[in-house]
Amino acid sequence: MIVSLLLLLLVIGTPIGIAFALIVMVNAESWNIDPFTLAALPYDTVNSFPLLAIPLYLLVGELMNRGGLVAQIISVCDIFLSKVRAPLGHIMIFASALMGAITGSSVATVAAIGSTVGSEMRKRGYPVGYVAALNAAAGLLGVLIPPSIPLILYGSIVGVSITKLFMASLIPGLLIIVVFCIIHLFLSRRVLKDGQEVRTEDTLPDIGAVRRPIQTVVHAAPALFLPVLVLGGIYSGIFTPTEAAAVAGVYAMLVTLISRKAGKGDMRGIFEKAVLATAAILVIIAFTSVFNRAMVLEQIPQGIADFTTAFTSNPMLFLLVVNIALILVGMFMETNAATLLMGPLLAPAAIRFGVDPVHFGVILVTNIEIGLLTPPLAANLYVAARTNNARLSAMMQYTWWFLGGTLLALMLITFIPQLTMWPNYFKAS
Repeated sequence: MIVSLLLLLLVIGTPIGIAFALIVMVNAESWNIDPFTLAALPYDTVNSFPLLAIPLYLLVGELMNRGGLVAQIISVCDIFLSKVRAPLGHIMIFASALMGAITGSSVATVAAIGSTVGSEMRKRGYPVGYVAALNAAAGLLGVLIPPSIPLILYGSIVGVSITKLFMASLIPGLLIIVVFCIIHLFLSRRVLKDGQEVRTEDTLPDIGAVRRPIQTVVHAAPALFLPVLVLGGIYSGIFTPTEAAAVAGVYAMLVTLISRKAGKGDMRGIFEKAVLATAAILVIIAFTSVFNRAMVLEQIPQGIADFTTAFTSNPMLFLLVVNIALILVGMFMETNAATLLMGPLLAPAAIRFGVDPVHFGVILVTNIEIGLLTPPLAANLYVAARTNNARLSAMMQYTWWFLGGTLLALMLITFIPQLTMWPNYFKAS
């Protein structure tokens, strides 16, 4: 009943943070929650060291955009993929993966890559609907490729190592990259005249020429070093994910200032954008913390676990049912809110079925990220449509292909745990 009312509020357009707050305030007495604690609990929740990574990674994304680091990454992708058929589509996919590996945000990835690669794809003969659909789909990599903001949230609220979650999501992220590249190879024969991109003298004027690969790589070295700094520092144990975000933020700021792509006066606008995006996320986290506390007091997670174990004793069937439920939730809820809501609700049941919480975290985030492509919420679709000046109707005929590929990858991730738990097998050997 509570979850149904929450979903109803979200469907009718109630802001996410307000929807959670209303549910809590209306039911505070029946949940035996002292209203005076409502001020302390949200603050205690957001006053968290792991959550500090969220504003820092969002700041890195803004700095990369303004500092020209995104264009540098694209120029390198263009060098290595120029001999592949329909290369710009592959460039969009790989550039989105690299952008996601730095910012952890799907929407930021869609906006940054769409505004740079998207315009060049249209020049080379791609239909605008296909460009926007590929842009929206490739943006999913911003959620799964580590560092990932939803994985940080899941690890914080469920009590799982964020570093382990990042390592577990590497192969699933690479799997989705491969799936998207295959789909693009297939669809490019349909959407391009004679299956080939139109090459003109003015294509990629700012992204670098393949004729100068060494100079382009050297020029892009500052951008290429950033994911090495972030991921290398995390996996080597030098940084925690939060510390890596801070180091990346300082590095991106220095590169931006030194390159003079943005001056000191521009920093205020960059910080304002990052702060506004952070505030929206943290408000959701603050109020979902009270909601999740109420769920625990009402023993909702235990009830779900009892119901599912009574419904079936088969872990495979349990995971199948959970996948369907999470996809439906992702259609109506924002990614971070869905992660914060469904993580603590379903993780106890998954553990009871013998599913490792790290594996389940990747399953959950992969499911919920699909909601970024499925209306009515579908944030990636709307951002890609606006960035590429495309109609949703023109996008959907291509979006279904990428959505189907993501669902196939989801099934593999769900039922082949070795794809996510590979660090354990590696240690065992």
